Amino acid sequence: MPILTRRTLLKGSAATATAFAVGAGFAARAPNAAASVPVLKAQFADIRIAADGITPKVMSYARGDTAATGMPPVLRMTRGQPFSTRLLNALDEPTTVHWHGLRIPNAMDGVPELTQPYVYPGDSFDYAFTPPDAGTFWYHPHCNTLTQMGHGLTGMIVVENPDDPVFDAEIVLNLRDWRLGAGGAFIAPFKPRDAARGGTYGTVRTANWQQEPRYDAPAGGLVRVRIAATDVTRIYTLALDGSPATIIALDANPLDTPIPLDRLDLSPGQRVDLVIRMPDSEGAAVTLRNVRGSTPFTIATFRATGTSLKRALGDVRPLPPNPLAEADLSKATRIPLDFTATAEHAPAPSLCGTLGYTFWAINKVPWPGDTPDPVAPLADLKLGKSYVLQVANRTPHAHPIHLHGMSFRILNSNKRTFLPPPTDTILLLPDERAELGLVADNIGDWVLHCHIIEHQKTGMTGYFRTV
Repeated sequence: MPILTRRTLLKGSAATATAFAVGAGFAARAPNAAASVPVLKAQFADIRIAADGITPKVMSYARGDTAATGMPPVLRMTRGQPFSTRLLNALDEPTTVHWHGLRIPNAMDGVPELTQPYVYPGDSFDYAFTPPDAGTFWYHPHCNTLTQMGHGLTGMIVVENPDDPVFDAEIVLNLRDWRLGAGGAFIAPFKPRDAARGGTYGTVRTANWQQEPRYDAPAGGLVRVRIAATDVTRIYTLALDGSPATIIALDANPLDTPIPLDRLDLSPGQRVDLVIRMPDSEGAAVTLRNVRGSTPFTIATFRATGTSLKRALGDVRPLPPNPLAEADLSKATRIPLDFTATAEHAPAPSLCGTLGYTFWAINKVPWPGDTPDPVAPLADLKLGKSYVLQVANRTPHAHPIHLHGMSFRILNSNKRTFLPPPTDTILLLPDERAELGLVADNIGDWVLHCHIIEHQKTGMTGYFRTV
């Protein structure tokens, strides 16, 4: 459901709250757990994505016993309310679900061999947690990620806050490329020479699995647009033509004061919430574009409908903040993290797949893959203590660095003047040095990795252990 009117949003929120008001419970692989747990089924489907043919064996999710017919469903949760779902694996290889950006118990984080066992074909795993933060998130596997995500397993999450303002409509956009050739068939997911650089781009660009989709929205209304970059490679620079917009949240965390949208870089793993003030004239169009690189393209178009509601962007108030701890910098321990290239060698075999190369490293150590004997943690963190991660990109390529299970604040940088609200992902620019403040407030082993998946799978991964 990519678009919701104000009335439908309120009705759907109430229904979702009822459907997922399930006890926190615990994880279980056994399929005979309580039958009331809603099912999220990972499965194959033949779906038209490119204009010139049906793509066979696309991977997607669907609810219950229904067959997947398109992109994974938008999962709606409510901040502070229990959520549960049973992953049922109908694929022909192991998989998991990682709840990207959600600060949840480590056992629910979906990283095989580190936080949970593989979910084998025909098996299931029960996920149950209570989201502490509201905002825009997404979900995807953390097993054979380049193939599984590249073939479709990336879905959106909306965690609602009952105290949020209600807008005149809401549109959810899942941005991603596909590596497709003639007739819509999948082609090789990466090229080694590109994996050793900025990554391998897709050939078909989509929003909500459509090329340049169009959505109707109330004329003169305020429309909340939730966007996630779920692509395995592409970094976007977003721009809007035809109407003004403000940014109200980045990576699920509200801005203290909404700011006008001019140009915004959005890397794999990152999210943004915009409020667009639709034109007053029926039929007038607003175009969301990617202006990065030499060939800008249209992402989606919004068309004004009906009589103008005559709303104003000045009506938009800040969203309520999420309950995040702030690091005590006077007592913080500093941890240096260098992101570098590394000498090529073959990684260890893994049930979750290997690309056959290592090109990248953190602190000179390349991640060996999802193995029962991973490398040592980057650092041991003490619960409740403050830390400053001193990150340095020693490469000429950008790296969106994502931390599981915890949030951090960008304290300073030699490459940027605008410092966003707390986040779980920083687009670390070439030669950038920055300091990230965090409180170790979640027990467990928490992965840190580049969200250009070729970089993740060829060495740029590590983890922290909070005890």
